[in-house]
Amino acid sequence: MKLYVTPGFCSPAPHIVLRELDLPFELERVSNRTKQTASGADYRAINPLGYVPALVTDDGAVLLEVAAILPYLGDRRPEAGLVPAHGTIARYQLHATLNFLASELHKPFSYLLNPATPEPMRDTLRARLGACLAHLAPRLAGDGHVAGPGYSVADPYLFTILGWAGLGKLDVATWPDLAAYRARVAARPAVTAALAAESRRD
Repeated sequence: MKLYVTPGFCSPAPHIVLRELDLPFELERVSNRTKQTASGADYRAINPLGYVPALVTDDGAVLLEVAAILPYLGDRRPEAGLVPAHGTIARYQLHATLNFLASELHKPFSYLLNPATPEPMRDTLRARLGACLAHLAPRLAGDGHVAGPGYSVADPYLFTILGWAGLGKLDVATWPDLAAYRARVAARPAVTAALAAESRRD
C-alpha cells in the first residue's frame, strides 16, 4: 500500500493506524502548494481534488477520505480490534463517530483555518466547534475513547483534529478530559513514529 501525506493536514490519522497494525506501506509526501509528489508526479492524477490523504491499495485501487480509509485499514487486521465486526451495532456506531468527526469537526476546522474565511464566520465556527468538543469531552474522561470502550481507528482521527485547535484559537485545555485524552494518544509508539516520519525532511 502507499499513503500520500502532507504534514499539518489530516494524513496522520491513517498513517498512525498503518503503524498500529504493523501493515507494510510506502509513504509519499505531497506539496499542498504545487500538488506535486516527492517523486515529481502530479498528485491530481491520484486525487483530482488535490488534498490528502489518498491510499493506493495493494491491488492498485485508490481510496480517498479519512472516514473511509480508516475502517478499510482496520479490516486488514481485524484481530487487532481497531474496528468492530461487520454487522454489529458497535460497527455502525464507529461509522457514526467517523462521520461526526469528518462533518462536525474536520470540515469546520478546514474553514476556520482557511485564510480566506472572514472573521465573523470564524467566530461562528469557533462557537460550533467548541460545542462539539464539549459534547465529546465526557466520553473521553478517565481512559475513555471516542468510539467506544477501547482504542479504535477513530482515535487517531480525533487526535489529529485536536492538533489543529491552537491554530484556530481554541484552547483544548478548556476541556481537561480532551487535553488528557490527547496526551494519552500522543504517548502511543505508533503516534510518535508517524508524527516523526511526517515531520522529517528527507
